[in-house]
Amino acid sequence: MAGRVVTANEIFLGGNFYPISGPVREFLASIYPPKITIGDTSKDSNPNASTIAWADWRGGIGIERMDAVTDVDRSWWSTAALRQKAHLVLPPLRTTTASLGVSGIFPIKIIEYQNEVYAVAGTAVLRYDNEADSWGSSVHTLPGPVTDAVVARLEDVNYLIIAHETGYTYYRGDTDTWVDDTENVNFLTFLDFSLWGIDTTGQLRESSAIGTWTDAAKLWLQDNYVTDLFVARDAQGGHTVYAMTKIGLYAHDRDNNRFVQTELVLPFHPDNGRGTESWRDATEIPAGLGIFKYVQGSNSAVVTAVGPDRDHGILKAYRGTIVELKGTLNDILAAVDATSGPLDTLDMFATGGLAAHRSQVIQEDTGFSYILARNDLGSWEVRWLSGDGETPIKAMLVTDAYNQYRVWWAQNGLVHWMRLERDVINPHEISDFPYGDAFDHITPWFTAGQDDVDKLALRIRAEVQGASATETIIVSYGLNYDVSTWAPQTTITSSGQTEFSLPSSTTPTGVAFRAIRFRIQGARGATTTVTPDLVSLTMEYRKKLPERLGFTAVVNLNTMPEYKGLTPRGMRAALVTARQANLLQEFTYRDDDGETRNYYVDMASAQGLEYTGRDERGTVQLQLVQR
Repeated sequence: MAGRVVTANEIFLGGNFYPISGPVREFLASIYPPKITIGDTSKDSNPNASTIAWADWRGGIGIERMDAVTDVDRSWWSTAALRQKAHLVLPPLRTTTASLGVSGIFPIKIIEYQNEVYAVAGTAVLRYDNEADSWGSSVHTLPGPVTDAVVARLEDVNYLIIAHETGYTYYRGDTDTWVDDTENVNFLTFLDFSLWGIDTTGQLRESSAIGTWTDAAKLWLQDNYVTDLFVARDAQGGHTVYAMTKIGLYAHDRDNNRFVQTELVLPFHPDNGRGTESWRDATEIPAGLGIFKYVQGSNSAVVTAVGPDRDHGILKAYRGTIVELKGTLNDILAAVDATSGPLDTLDMFATGGLAAHRSQVIQEDTGFSYILARNDLGSWEVRWLSGDGETPIKAMLVTDAYNQYRVWWAQNGLVHWMRLERDVINPHEISDFPYGDAFDHITPWFTAGQDDVDKLALRIRAEVQGASATETIIVSYGLNYDVSTWAPQTTITSSGQTEFSLPSSTTPTGVAFRAIRFRIQGARGATTTVTPDLVSLTMEYRKKLPERLGFTAVVNLNTMPEYKGLTPRGMRAALVTARQANLLQEFTYRDDDGETRNYYVDMASAQGLEYTGRDERGTVQLQLVQR
C-alpha cells in the first residue's frame, strides 16, 4: 500500500517515516548534456540548441533512416545533381530527338558506327541526322527483331553487325552494303581480331572473316539461358569471352574448347547479367536491381555487391530491373525499368535433364524508367527520371558521336540524349551547361540517435544561391515516419540565407518530433543554363527527456528516543538499506488521495553529520532522483 505523509516535517521513503529539518526541495532531474552539432560545425551558432547541417550531398541515395554519425551526406531519394559539395542543383537536361517514324514499334538497340548513331526499332534500322534532328527513313529492314549489335573490324574493314532472331545482318559503310545471313547468333562480341556469337542453344561460334563461322565451345545449359556475351579479364590476366546466363557466369577456355563455370554462381533470375559492362578494373553484372562487381586476375576472383539495392534500397515506386549498364569517364550508368505489368502466362520448360524453372512472361506496361550513375566511391545518383505512365527504357549508349560526349537511350517510343562531362563540373565555374527543369530531394529520417526521445525542431535555415522569381527552392518537412504528408514552407526566391521559425514566424513554438525528414524541391524557368543552388540546410533543435524530478531533504536523526518505532540508529540503518537497494524506493512527502505524488526513486547522494561514540544522533542530507 502506498505511503502517505500527514505529519509536518516528515517524509516517507522505502517503507519508513523520517523526520526532516526544513522543507523538501524539488528540482528537474531530466536535463540533457550540452548541445551537439551534426554535419557542418561552422553552422553551429545557438548555444542553447543542437544543430544538424546538410552541406554535402555526395554520399548519394539509398538511406531511409540515417545514422547521424555516418549518413549526413546521404539521401533517401533525389533527382538532383549530387556530385559537388555545397551544391545541390538541377540534374542535366534531357533532350528528346525527333520521332522515329516507325509506328507502334519501340527501339530496342542503339549503337554508334562511324561517328553516327543508329537505332533499331523492331526490324527497322534508322540512322540519325544530328544537324537536322531527324531519323529519316529506314536504311535497312532486318529479317527478324534485333537481339544484339556490335561494331567489329574484320580483315581491316569496320562492320556494323546486328544479330536478330533469324540470324544476323552486317553493314559495310564504305560500300554502303547490307547483307543478311541466317547463321544463328543471338549475342555478339569481339576479341583477338575475331567476331564471336552464341545462339539460343549455347553454341559459341567464331568468325575471323565476315560471313564465315566456326563452331567453338558448347555451353551445356537449357536453351535461352544466355543473357549476354562479352569480353573481360581472365584468371591469368589476359582476356577471354564470357557468357552470362540466368544462373551465373561462364568463361570460354579457348585452349580446351570448353566453357568453365566461374565463382560467380547465382540463383536463377531471368535478368541475371542482362546488359553486363566492363568498367575500370572489373566486370559489372546486373541481377534485377542488384549489381555484382566481378574482379578477376592473379588466379583469384572477388565478387562484391555494388548495386542500388544495397543499404535501404530504392523507393517502392521505383523498384525495377536494370536493363543495361554503360561506363563513362566518371561514372557507370544503369538504365532501370521500373514499370510493372500483369501476369500473362507461365512458361514451363525443362531440357537436358536439368530442373525446370518457372519464367514469368509479363506484358509491357507503363510506369517509371530512370538512369542511375555510380562513381568510384560507390555513390549512386539519379541522372534522369521519366514521367509516370510511360513505357520502359530498353537500350542505352555512351558515345562521342558527332564530336559530342553524350548518353543516348530509347524509352517511350523515342530516343533521348543527355550531355556528359569529361570532368566533374562545378556549377559556379560553367555557364553553358544545360539543366533539367526540376528536382526532388528527400533526406533520410533523422532521430538525433534516439527514437524514444521527444525532440523539438526550432528553426530551419537555408543558404541558397542562384535563386530568383523563376529559379526557386522549396523546403518542407515530414514527421514521425508519415510518408505521405509534408508541411510546406515559403518558396525561396532570393539568394542568401533564409530562416524559417517553426511551425511559423507568427507562432515560433517549435515542432515536436520523434523522427523528421526534409524535402527540397528545385525548379528553374525557361533558361536552361541557370539553376537554383542549395548550399546548405540547417535545422536547430533540442531534445527533451520525459520529466523526471529530483528531491533533497535533510533527515533529522536527533529525535529521542525514537520516531514512529525507529531509534536514530534504526533510522540510520534503514537509510543504508534504502541506499544499497537495487529496487527503486517509494518516496513521498504528501497526503495525496490520488497517490499521484508518490515517486519511485534512487538515492543519488547521502551526506551526513554524525556524533561520535554511542551517540547515533545527527543529520543526513538525501538527494533522491525519480527514474
